[in-house]
Amino acid sequence: MSVDRLTSAARASGPTSALQTALRFAACAAGVAALAACSSPPSRFYTLGAGGAPVGASAPAAASPAPANPALLIEVPPIDVPSQVARNQIVVRSNGSQVDVLEQERWASLPGDEIRRALSGDLTRRLGTIDVSGSPYPGGVPVYRISVNVQRFESWPGSQAVLEAVWSVRAVGTRSVLTCRTLAAEPVGPGIDALVDGHRRAVDQMSDEIATGVRALATARPARETPGKAGSDTATAQPAAVPCPAAMPSPAPTAGATAPAAG
Repeated sequence: MSVDRLTSAARASGPTSALQTALRFAACAAGVAALAACSSPPSRFYTLGAGGAPVGASAPAAASPAPANPALLIEVPPIDVPSQVARNQIVVRSNGSQVDVLEQERWASLPGDEIRRALSGDLTRRLGTIDVSGSPYPGGVPVYRISVNVQRFESWPGSQAVLEAVWSVRAVGTRSVLTCRTLAAEPVGPGIDALVDGHRRAVDQMSDEIATGVRALATARPARETPGKAGSDTATAQPAAVPCPAAMPSPAPTAGATAPAAG
């Protein structure tokens, strides 16, 4: 209803009602103006999703289809991250003891979910397989369960993106297991886009090391959990020792970086 119509209706209802109506209308108009003036800027959402091109790169090529009958399968369960970064808002470090929570800069999903999705996509491409986590799978195909515990997930604007994680690869149905650690400190330029790209490269490094571990475990002699002789619970064969993949050297930090070393 227009202002003129409101005014006419107020006058028709008497002077007291006209004044009350006018005051209510003025209050409503002031409230709308205040809401418009105080509205927050729109949030921006970021993802580590598998297949995403790094910032400034061209769009990735179409993903090749997974083989119909892969030689092995993987399981990537949910991933734990430190509680201070387990939120949608991006948390950045300003110094060794202070963090800033960015309300307008957010992850598309919780960081643990972002890392799991990116890691799963990386590993399925590197190993030519599929992730069967939460899905039934056929017998007779070796399955490797990949568990990851992220201990550091730090964002230092204009300096580095740090990922430190302990991960394990277990051959399902056997006692063969490999437990290793990844430490990646990727130098980044200014801006949130650069930070996200740095974390994407850090996840790539961890994916490469885990894929190497899966291949090594797949070629080692497994120790299957099969029934032993009478009076024994399981077979006594020990799994072959598999060393952790050699850590990739971290790139040198950018000039002027003030963040502490990742080690």
